[in-house]
Amino acid sequence: MKPDPERLRAVFNRLERLIEDRWGVPVRIQDVPNPFTGDLDGGEIMVDYDLDIEDAVFILIHLFGHTVHWNVSAQARSVAFLQPTTWTDDQLRAAMDYEQEACRYSLQLLHDAGIHDLDQWISDFAACDSAYLMHLYRTGEKRPFRSFWRDATPLATPLAIPEFQPTQWLSRHQGTVV
Repeated sequence: MKPDPERLRAVFNRLERLIEDRWGVPVRIQDVPNPFTGDLDGGEIMVDYDLDIEDAVFILIHLFGHTVHWNVSAQARSVAFLQPTTWTDDQLRAAMDYEQEACRYSLQLLHDAGIHDLDQWISDFAACDSAYLMHLYRTGEKRPFRSFWRDATPLATPLAIPEFQPTQWLSRHQGTVV
């Protein structure tokens, strides 16, 4: 079930402040070049100003999850920048693990902010994102994102956010996430 837009605006505002104040990661609302809807570099998060609030909240928290990844794991950064012509099964598994871990950090972010009513929504959104990416990586075909949406996917489990120092590595558009 899609959350109420007013609720999501309040969630976005709360999370933006928490990300900036607690972890020192600036959140920029700006034009993000197509085909991206957000970007990250390890030191800041960019969210496209033209997104509806549902997509903006997902992009914010998902990119926060990847920001945590990039700052605590060289392995995660290496997965982010894979650009194989043909994906192997091992590379696909690594990419899906990478996406799942970002989702788990995202869910912990929500919980750290006292938000516990969006677990199913974030789990469904992340499952849609993973299905979209898996299809893209296997076939090269970009189908409409929402065509991969399924309700009531298995709930993600939160993953404790480790201490990290935000560090600019590279921008996401140099990697494989689209």
